[in-house]
Amino acid sequence: MADDGKTFDLIVIGGGPGGYVAAIRAGQLGMSAAVVEADKLGGVCLNIGCIPTKSLLTSALLVNEVKKADQHGITTGDLSVDLGPAQERSRRVADQLNRGVGMLFKKNKVTHLEGWGRLAGDGKVTVESEEGTETYSAPHILIATGSRPRSLPFLEIDGEKIWSSDHALFQKDAPETLAIVGAGAIGMEFADIFEAYGSEITIIEALDRVLPVEDKDISAQMEKAYKKRGMTIHTGARLESAEPGDEGVTLKFKDKDGEEQTLTVDRVLSAVGRVPNTEDVGLEEVGVELSEKGGFIEVDEWMRTSVEGVYAVGDCAGGALLAHKASHEGIACVEKIAGEAHGPVDYGNIPNCTYCHPEVASVGLTEEQAREAGHDIQVGKFPWVGNGRALAHGDSDGFIKVIRDKKYSEILGAHIIGPHATELIGEFVVGRHLETTAEEMEKAVHPHPTLSEAVAEAALASLGRAIHI
Repeated sequence: MADDGKTFDLIVIGGGPGGYVAAIRAGQLGMSAAVVEADKLGGVCLNIGCIPTKSLLTSALLVNEVKKADQHGITTGDLSVDLGPAQERSRRVADQLNRGVGMLFKKNKVTHLEGWGRLAGDGKVTVESEEGTETYSAPHILIATGSRPRSLPFLEIDGEKIWSSDHALFQKDAPETLAIVGAGAIGMEFADIFEAYGSEITIIEALDRVLPVEDKDISAQMEKAYKKRGMTIHTGARLESAEPGDEGVTLKFKDKDGEEQTLTVDRVLSAVGRVPNTEDVGLEEVGVELSEKGGFIEVDEWMRTSVEGVYAVGDCAGGALLAHKASHEGIACVEKIAGEAHGPVDYGNIPNCTYCHPEVASVGLTEEQAREAGHDIQVGKFPWVGNGRALAHGDSDGFIKVIRDKKYSEILGAHIIGPHATELIGEFVVGRHLETTAEEMEKAVHPHPTLSEAVAEAALASLGRAIHI
């Protein structure tokens, strides 16, 4: 890097989990790196996504635990809950981690360029800030601009009565009635939070089940759990209109039987997906190709775009819109640039996690996908009711499901619904990465009594010989 503060080995546009991790890895590899970020470091995930949401979900779980405190000999009297302090706590958690990213930049000699970054061609990036516009240069430029909530013509997000997930995070009061449109991970997580703090929840999903990317058995168990908590769920439902008015928002939709339904609620949360932030970044001007469907940046296995020296990672590059996927793409891309590549991202082994209660996590193929792919499979299920630690904790609903290929005993897919699912899925991720068989998953001695024992039992169940069921 020239010692003028304007030339770097790598410039990253976007400071989210794809961008900032890539820059840190570049610093570790001896490259001079800068990150252009107009808002807070950490991006959506850290500031208005993953982290504050998980903080609120922790609060929601505690609320529900306190409701059952009498089972432990704890008498609390009349219980009152207030979303405000929980929301304020979530902001403190996010702010702490935001400051942490800044410290990591200093440690790894990464420069933060505050402002809006745009490609200017020939290895140049312009950064527009309140002080004016500056131009910086680098032979390698990485786009990591992320995504934002999708707004539909018949469900226009206004931030007042019709929220996106961003707006929902900053609410200090739970509405009496809340409709959530979309039963993916975001919708189901916010349903958990607001139900715990007193909202009457209605979930409307266009596809035939909640958490539609998950295994069908998981979706069925999840719907059962939420209905048990008193939530109303409409799957196979098509929203036709959402009209804000003095009394709240009136929704009109067709249910799965084709019947017209009308519902008036205080607030609506739109959780119908996300779109990439690819506008006003200079992509078209320099010739970076975008996909015809969705407008995501087209990349190869090393995250290279159609323009030499320009790369893209994370949500703006499509695929699963997951923070951990973005981070691994950033690392793989930078290591390739530095000549230290250890292989591209293994997209077949990226876990999905939904942090509501019960938790849901999965990796690999669903049972339906495995059969469609022509695998000769054996499926094993181990219920949490057979696990001593889950019973002791009072959280024994759900199961672990393992899908095994009979020929080599390869674990094709693992699906968990129940306590600490999002932590336990890591065992299957590592196992699949190391090409572990179902037998080896069980032969690794798991401590007793722990939830992790159920991982071994589920592997045994896929072999037809679980011990405790």
